[in-house]
Formats: sequence, structure tokens, C-alpha cells
Amino acid sequence: MTDATTILDQSPEAGFGDYVALLKPRVMSLVVFTALAGLLVAPVAVHPFVAFCAILFIAIGGGASGALNMWWDADIDQVMNRTKNRPVPAGKISGGEALALGLALSGMSVIMLGLAANWFAAGLLAFTIFFYAVVYTMWLKRSTPQNIVIGGAAGAFPPMIGWAVATGGVSVESVLMFALIFMWTPPHFWALALFMKDDYSNAGVPMLTVTHGRRATRAHILVYTLLLAPLALGIAATSIGGPIYLAASLVLNGLFIRGAIRIWRREETAAEADAYLTEKKFFRFSLSYLFLHFVALLAQAGLAPYGLGGW
Repeated sequence: MTDATTILDQSPEAGFGDYVALLKPRVMSLVVFTALAGLLVAPVAVHPFVAFCAILFIAIGGGASGALNMWWDADIDQVMNRTKNRPVPAGKISGGEALALGLALSGMSVIMLGLAANWFAAGLLAFTIFFYAVVYTMWLKRSTPQNIVIGGAAGAFPPMIGWAVATGGVSVESVLMFALIFMWTPPHFWALALFMKDDYSNAGVPMLTVTHGRRATRAHILVYTLLLAPLALGIAATSIGGPIYLAASLVLNGLFIRGAIRIWRREETAAEADAYLTEKKFFRFSLSYLFLHFVALLAQAGLAPYGLGGW
């Protein structure tokens, strides 16, 4: 168990920006966008005020997960270049404050989502927070190289929550949106692990690059990318798919597979700068890959009233 609650308890007074950073705003933006997409492509219309409140509380729940993650991981965040400037390891916010804020926001977000939308969606949000904070952060992250494979489910729930806000349940469509993010997460984070060098080994985190080596990691990226493509394309055959989404998905998956093949073929003896650029380029494109898939879904749904929607 991390000793994060005792790290820098005498922290200096934090500014507003430090508390915003505690909620992982970049991760929160992805949560908000995919949840909003799930809500908007659902077959049931939601009142704009209810939709706004629902997305706000989902965002707060995502931020709560981030705060709990930073509380628990404060010890390893201190030794990783990518995370050492986060509010807790940097001494701007104490571990106890991060824990208290995370718990308070978790409870508030779940209760308010239940009141604003429905309790099924609120239950999914509660499970998502639990999965990320407990199953992934406290258990999987430090115990298995499959940490990001299983733990990726936490980031895949938001479109299901958005769909549940509108419909009160789940469907094939929401499960496939979940699967799209779930299968995208491993190659996305393994690419990050490749160009972050020794961060994970220094922190004692059993990322695949540490336990199986860089060559095996690149092979895993290719395999997961190939498995991801048919799932992404399969959404085109559902009620939320259509020709616009299919065309976008074909192009995006073709580019993603090409990038994965380039990483897989790269030799360890290649120039370090070239390797860094290849892996970082793939990582950055992976963000566009996911974003543009959901943009295509939104475009498909937006054209439906004009007879240009699904098949």
C-alpha cells in the first residue's frame, strides 16, 4: 500500500489550478467527450438541461477518479518524469486532501447523476470510479503487466454511461462503443510506455515494456491494433453507424494499422531519435484515432434528420 497520505502533509497553500490539475483535466476531457457522444447518438432524446447536468456530473466523477489515483500513486509519481510535477508529489496538495476531495466528489457525482438522470446511469458511474480507483490503481497497476489491458475498462465506460442517461440501459451499440475504447487503450498506452523510456521500471510498475521487453511490447501493439479494427468497423453495421462512419473508420484503421506495423518492424538498433519519433507519432495519432471515431458517430447522428443517417 502506498504511503501517499503521509506525503508532504505540510504542503504549501495550493492554488485553484493545482486542484484542477488534481482532477486530471486531460483525461476528464476524453471522459466528457465520449460520454456526450454516447448520450447524443442514443435513440432517445434528452432534455438539454438534463443532458448538461448529466455530463457535468459524469465529468466530476471522472475528476474524482483522478484525485483518488493521485492520492494512491503519489509515491511512484514522485519518481516518474511524466508525473513528478503533479500536485501531490510536487507538494502543492497533501495526500489527505486529495483523498478527501476524491471521496467527496465521487459521492456527490453519483448521487446527483441519479437524481438528474436515472439510477442505472448513476450505478455505472459509481462502478467506473470504483474500477479505476480500486481495481486498476490499487490492484492491477502494481501487480500485473496486464494492468492497462484490464484496467482500460475504466476509461471505456463513459459512452455507456451517456447512453444509459438517455435510455436507462445498455445495448449492442453502447457495448461496441465500450469495446472500441477498451481495445484502443492497450496500444495507446504501450506506445506511451515505449517512448517514456525507464519511467515505469524506475517506479517499479510492471508495464509490459518492463516485464516482457520492448520487442514484445511492439508485437502486442500490432496484435491489439489488428483486433481493434474489426470492432471499430463493426459499429458501422449498427443503428448508430452508417456510410459516413464506415468511411472514416476505414481510413483511420488503415492508418492505425500502418503505424503499428512500422513500430513492429522497427529494429532495436535503429537511431534512438528515429525510434522516439515513431513511437511518439503513433501515440499522438492514437488520440486522433479515438476522437475522430466519435466525431464520425456524431456526424452520422447529426445527419439522420435529413435522411443521410444510417443505412
